[in-house]
Amino acid sequence: MKMEINYQELGFKCGLEIHQQISGKKLFCDCPTLNSDKEANVRIERKLRAVAGETGEIDIAAEFEMLKNKKIIYEGNSEDVCIVETDEEPPHELNKQALEIALKVALLLNTKIVDEIQVMRKTVIDGSNVSGFQRTALIAMDGRIDSSLGKISIPTICIEEEACQKIEEGNGFVRYRLDRLGIPLIEIATGTEIKSPEHAKEAASHLGMVLRSVEGVKRGLGTIRQDVNISIKEGARTEVKGFQDLKSIPKVIEYEVRRQLEALNQGKKLNKEVRKAEPDFTTSFLRPLPGAARLYPETDVLPVRIGQPYINKLKKQLPKLIAHKIGDFEKKYKLPRQFAKELIDDLRFESYVNKFKKIDPLIIANTLVSMPKEIKARFDLDPSKLKDENYTEVLSYLDEGKITKEAVIELLVKKIKNEKIDLSQFEAISDKELENEIKKLMKEKPNLNIGAYMGLLMPRHRGKVEGKKIMDLLKKHVK
Repeated sequence: MKMEINYQELGFKCGLEIHQQISGKKLFCDCPTLNSDKEANVRIERKLRAVAGETGEIDIAAEFEMLKNKKIIYEGNSEDVCIVETDEEPPHELNKQALEIALKVALLLNTKIVDEIQVMRKTVIDGSNVSGFQRTALIAMDGRIDSSLGKISIPTICIEEEACQKIEEGNGFVRYRLDRLGIPLIEIATGTEIKSPEHAKEAASHLGMVLRSVEGVKRGLGTIRQDVNISIKEGARTEVKGFQDLKSIPKVIEYEVRRQLEALNQGKKLNKEVRKAEPDFTTSFLRPLPGAARLYPETDVLPVRIGQPYINKLKKQLPKLIAHKIGDFEKKYKLPRQFAKELIDDLRFESYVNKFKKIDPLIIANTLVSMPKEIKARFDLDPSKLKDENYTEVLSYLDEGKITKEAVIELLVKKIKNEKIDLSQFEAISDKELENEIKKLMKEKPNLNIGAYMGLLMPRHRGKVEGKKIMDLLKKHVK
């Protein structure tokens, strides 16, 4: 049995780095943030060397990667790759639209916007950037978020260019796809006030909510990444990358703390390093932790001055946070909070509510949120096959009184199976008819318990009458 960890006694320190993609055009060219999956018609090969940074030293992580001496192969499609990505043309000016989106996020996180944005080069020699460096710029400082365990600081927010996506690594080579390179990224770094693994998950969830509140922030798989920085007393700072989802954050942090504790108990010396979060919630070594030696100014991009009038204008344009929208949504439609959270971004819900005035919004919410899960679990069918017109057709039958709400799931199942719908099979039975049937059944099969009668009646009336109504009438007659 694992011993409980007292994170406070261990001197646990933890901070997050959130990397969120922005939609539109790339940060330093006019290529779209498309992620084209078309066959590659651009291909180049490189070998990268580390150079001294502003301090005159070569960064330890860059030197580590350079010593691998691997050939880097880059592939992409010209639909979203140009000669800026292949490092054959200098970067264009900083994408002002992407910058504005990032500044809105920064203001929602209570930060102070810098008065001049200076793009820097950050040495990266693993091949994920064709040029051998990543362009990054500080845009805001000294922010904060509130959590259940107190304030968490936001020391810095940067805007930077996304790296290439690794496709394959073999003996002596690495192959990357270029389409992701140059997509604008917001990088949010928290302070070390995070007190436990679950607290880290809470902070990451809150930051994700803030990001989703701003129009122009990308959504979907692969558009956001969380890195976690961890250290304990007498240990060494470790940066863990590659989290699959929020749920994995506490498990990976706990593993990493236990790994460091075990190493210290064995008298081992821990070094600062970058590790990868594995699917089984363990971590594996990637490279030494980079230092300040890898940063130096970008001379091809002019600084951008940010005046107070522009900041004041952005403050007036800030969106309402999703957390506040969910509360409003919950009250407006009298929904459970979980339904409101799942439906806040589902455009179908309000469309159906406005179209089908005779249906309680809660029934529509249940149809969109709970029924697909029930269809998968109970009928072993794929609910993603249901189209908007399928929901519209079935809900229209309910709105017109042709079926009861109990028939909705049965009809949706028929839609998935491409079966013909005969509405006569789902005509509602009146209370009087149901009561007469119960009396008749009790005469035919006397002295059964209430559960047995229920078991006989439900299959006959599934989709026609609510189970609760049958039970209420049975309680009236079965003594």
